[in-house]
Amino acid sequence: MEHPIEMNTLSQILEKLRLKGIDNELKMTDHGKMQSKELNRIYTPEDLDIIKTYRFEGMSDPADSSVLYMVEDTDKNIGYILDAYGAYSDNDGAAFADFLKKINTVDRDEQEIFH
Repeated sequence: MEHPIEMNTLSQILEKLRLKGIDNELKMTDHGKMQSKELNRIYTPEDLDIIKTYRFEGMSDPADSSVLYMVEDTDKNIGYILDAYGAYSDNDGAAFADFLKKINTVDRDEQEIFH
C-alpha cells in the first residue's frame, strides 16, 4: 500500500506542483480580482473552489508564516494562491482577505490532487 508523502514545507509543495505541471499562481489585481498570468484569466470568488489548504509556520519567526490555497476554476484548472505574512507578503490585506472569504471551500484528499 502506498503511503502519502509527508510534505511540510512550502518549497516541497511548490516543487511537487511544478513536477505535476501546475505552475499557475493566482495573484490579486488592482481591481479586487485574482489573475492567472499562466492561463491569462481573471477570476471572481465565484469562479474558484479552494480544494486544499496548507499552513506553514516560519522556522525562526512566526510572523513569516504562510498559507497556500490550492484552487480549482470552473474549467477544472488547478492553481494556487499564496498568502504570506511578514517579509514575504505582497497582498493588500483587506481586499485579499475579503476575496478569500468568498471562495467556496471543497476540501479534497491530496491523492486526488497529486494523482
